[in-house]
Amino acid sequence: MGTFKHGIHPPEKKEISGDKKIRRFPFSPYLIILLSQHIGRPAKPIVKEGQEVVRGQKIAEADGFVSVPMHSPATGVIKKVGTSLDFDGKMTPSIVIEPYPGSEQSVQTGQDVNVDALKPEEIVKAVQEMGMVGLGGAAFPTHVKFSPPKDKPIRTLIINGAECEPYLTSDYRVMLEQAKRILRGTKIVLKALKAEEAIIGIEDNKKDAAQVLKDTIAIDDSAVNFIKVELLKTKYPQGAEKMLTKALVNKEIPSGGLPADIGVIVSNIATVSEIGELMPKGQGLIERVVTLSGKGIDNPGNYLVPLGTPLEFVLEQAGINDKARQIIFGGPMMGKSAAYLEVPITKGTSGIVVLSEDEVIPRNQKVYPCIRCGECVNVCPLYLNPSRLGILARNDEYDKMAEEFNLNDCFECGSCAYVCPSNIPLTQYFRIAKKVLREGRKRKESMVGTPEA
Repeated sequence: MGTFKHGIHPPEKKEISGDKKIRRFPFSPYLIILLSQHIGRPAKPIVKEGQEVVRGQKIAEADGFVSVPMHSPATGVIKKVGTSLDFDGKMTPSIVIEPYPGSEQSVQTGQDVNVDALKPEEIVKAVQEMGMVGLGGAAFPTHVKFSPPKDKPIRTLIINGAECEPYLTSDYRVMLEQAKRILRGTKIVLKALKAEEAIIGIEDNKKDAAQVLKDTIAIDDSAVNFIKVELLKTKYPQGAEKMLTKALVNKEIPSGGLPADIGVIVSNIATVSEIGELMPKGQGLIERVVTLSGKGIDNPGNYLVPLGTPLEFVLEQAGINDKARQIIFGGPMMGKSAAYLEVPITKGTSGIVVLSEDEVIPRNQKVYPCIRCGECVNVCPLYLNPSRLGILARNDEYDKMAEEFNLNDCFECGSCAYVCPSNIPLTQYFRIAKKVLREGRKRKESMVGTPEA
């Protein structure tokens, strides 16, 4: 059974929502469609205030290759084309839609596509037109990932069904309920990449989902010989690209490199499922499955939520209760606390976890000096030295962190902070350091070619 060295075993908490089938969420009175729901340039609006739109209609087009379009999640009227608060509290380009009361949930746009007749490059273009991004949380434009350099042929497609974050079960329900869509999407992606095989990696706490996929593949003669399902040991962060690749094909992605450097592409299982469902219909991404979990809500489960649904409406529908103390977008290990109830569901929202008092780390918990116990080193899946990095961060030695201690290899899984007996918020230190370095690079780039005063 595949795995990787180091890592941790936080409480899984999957039982809170994992046994509940995917249910459709109602429309909120208004939808906020952020035009930057992905890494890259924001989409450009192609609608005007007061214009009527139908469910599935393109309302913003991609602004270049590293960008994706947006589609209307509901039939209604455009109330605003301007800016709205994003997750970080910044005003970002957006379109606000007011759904018509009682409007149908069925998509009213799209045209059937003969996917079998498409060439690989046409599939990649169709993926972009769908507005597809990685649904695991990173929200990287999927068509960009499916366009590796020509000198780096892809042999293996790895489909990430690990879902190692505590509380989250949306991918688990997708595997149980959408196996045929996943198989169809896998075939499409294999053709786009010209890859030889696909491996679906699933942690062994989801054996029933693995069996459903195996059974689905077994009755498809065109897939049984080159698509397989592999169980992985349940361990965090098993679903990270580097860990998954090591566990399934025993290859290591080089420092600073990408899976394509070793002939591999990794894609989230929900992403593949949506490709399998939407591409044959010629439709765009307008909703996604979101886990709602934690002791702070009365109706946990997995819901098909229209993109743009405000957090406040989600919490009202899920039944937020008096126990709620902290709201997290994503899982508790890599997710971020929500500061605004106005922030909407985006393509990268895999879950919303509402924690109670006994589930939250006390805010007044004292941070002690590093005692150099080495616990963080023992759990880091990338063999970094979080202790040393943390000390450098406290001293604002950010350049040294990156140049000598491989800060940029860290993907902020939080394992080091989880085991630290001194309660040092190492992950937050590393995020700050990376942000400072990014901003420094941007300033230098903006000064290139600027005449001296």
